[in-house]
Amino acid sequence: MATNQQNNEEEVDLGSLFVIIGKGFSNLFNFIGNLFKGVFYFFITILLFLKEHLVKIAIAATVGFIVGFFIEIKTPKRYTSDLLLQTNFKSSRQLYDNIGFYNNLVKQRDTFGLEQTFGLDKQAAASLKKFTITPIKNQNDIISGYNELILKTDTATVRNYKFEDFKESFSDFDFKLHEITVIAEKNNIFKGIGDVIITSVVKNEYFNTLKNITNENLNRLDSRYRQNLVQLDSFGNVFMRVLLAGSKKVSNGTNIDFAGENRSAKEIEIFYTNQRVNQLLEEVAAEKLEKNEIINIVSNFESIGNEINGVTENKAFQLAALFALATILVLLFLKLNRYLNNYKR
Repeated sequence: MATNQQNNEEEVDLGSLFVIIGKGFSNLFNFIGNLFKGVFYFFITILLFLKEHLVKIAIAATVGFIVGFFIEIKTPKRYTSDLLLQTNFKSSRQLYDNIGFYNNLVKQRDTFGLEQTFGLDKQAAASLKKFTITPIKNQNDIISGYNELILKTDTATVRNYKFEDFKESFSDFDFKLHEITVIAEKNNIFKGIGDVIITSVVKNEYFNTLKNITNENLNRLDSRYRQNLVQLDSFGNVFMRVLLAGSKKVSNGTNIDFAGENRSAKEIEIFYTNQRVNQLLEEVAAEKLEKNEIINIVSNFESIGNEINGVTENKAFQLAALFALATILVLLFLKLNRYLNNYKR
């Protein structure tokens, strides 16, 4: 009797479990079905709204297009050109400040200030419309910056300073490459502007001092590594002479340290040391090339700027979209207002 009662209880428990599982799946499928119904209803509501007010929106877009078309005809053509730079010795902050200053002159319509800064005539200075600078964000810059920090800092400090923390503190100024964009109404003034932008940073005495000290240190490193290569070659020659001399004495029972496994180990050690010194020389040469200037020009301004065009830059398209969007917002506001009035009743 007790066994039968226990089996009945287990069957009841399993039955309850299957009922719970079934209800769970049923609720899940109902939720998914209601979600799809909600999304479908939302899109149908949008389509009904557009169908109801399509004529009004089309009229508003047409008016915007016509207004924008006339504005586009009267607006002078604009040209753009880009300057790609690599900054050294943390000179990027000064570069950003200078670009901000130039752009402020444009915003304030200080034609005289632009004339004096860039050596332009009044007409060319007045044609300048915008200066911008943005970093070329490369994750390798962050990784190399963190590696340099590890090499320069003691182990205990680095252990408490994680890569994610370093990444968050990495600012736009810390990236190596930066792109300067200039927009103007004249297409042949960019080259002269680029020279002024670079000179304004290159003539800084502090950066020049850093450049000279850095290059002196790199030259010393280069000389030291070259001397090490000469010493390694000399040691290798001596090592080979000793091996030859030792091989002649083996027949007389004389043993030397350079025999057997010890000999092979020393040959391998000399080889890898030579390879490492050559690698260090290559790194120094690359750094000397990079740090030879305060600012390295990767890509200069083009002599003739590129005309700014395209649908998204066209005033007719912009105003057509703006008028249509404004009309939709007004219609939605009116519909919401009617709903709230009916809701009060």
